[in-house]
Amino acid sequence: MARRIKRYEHDNGDRWLISYADFVTLLFAFFVVMYSISSVNEEKYKTFGDALNSAFNKEGGASPNAASGPQEQQSMLFMADRQTVRLGEQQRRIQAHMKSLSAGLSQVMSDLIDQRQVSINQTKRGVEIDISASALFRTGEATLQPGTLDVLRQVASVLSKEELPIEVEGHTDDVPIATAQFPSNWELSSARASSVVRQLVESGVSAKRLAVVGLASNQPLASNDTPEGRAKNRRVTITILSPDIER
Repeated sequence: MARRIKRYEHDNGDRWLISYADFVTLLFAFFVVMYSISSVNEEKYKTFGDALNSAFNKEGGASPNAASGPQEQQSMLFMADRQTVRLGEQQRRIQAHMKSLSAGLSQVMSDLIDQRQVSINQTKRGVEIDISASALFRTGEATLQPGTLDVLRQVASVLSKEELPIEVEGHTDDVPIATAQFPSNWELSSARASSVVRQLVESGVSAKRLAVVGLASNQPLASNDTPEGRAKNRRVTITILSPDIER
């Protein structure tokens, strides 16, 4: 029986070139994909940057196509500083004016202030005048007492020189009222505020500047558990609104 001769396959030393070529091809494809992604992002960032430059250039009054450089940035910072300074000066003028208004009102209402029937405060909203209801009305009524008319006329003489809007709010305690004229504290507080507004209009304050609000017992200054607290809550508040600062 003849022996089968074992054949040895010839070793091809160039086979690695095929793997290397495949690797290079994949690496090339990888870099092509990465480059395409980076190109898209670059376009997006370029578009975003152009939009920002256009917005800032328009704000500064320059051409939308102008390049943003150190000089332009300094100019924008200078304009922002000027705006801040201008708003600060405007705020100081407003505060000084409201302080002067508060002083004028305190002068004409000095007697009631001394009697603790009136308090005047300068707040963020403006100048607030809290007048005790007992200085203006009889219990359960909304007709102004004759003795307060002269004071309200003097208040109107100060306010008529202004152009600021004015809110007049009526407030009550939490004791219910139920009469034919005032079924609840809502009607009573509204009627009292309206009486004050009518007197201000008759004394020279423009009606267009005035607004009436009846708040009943919903914004107390003190607890309604004591007679002193309830008396403090029964009031009419005149607020001369501070002008808005230019945004």
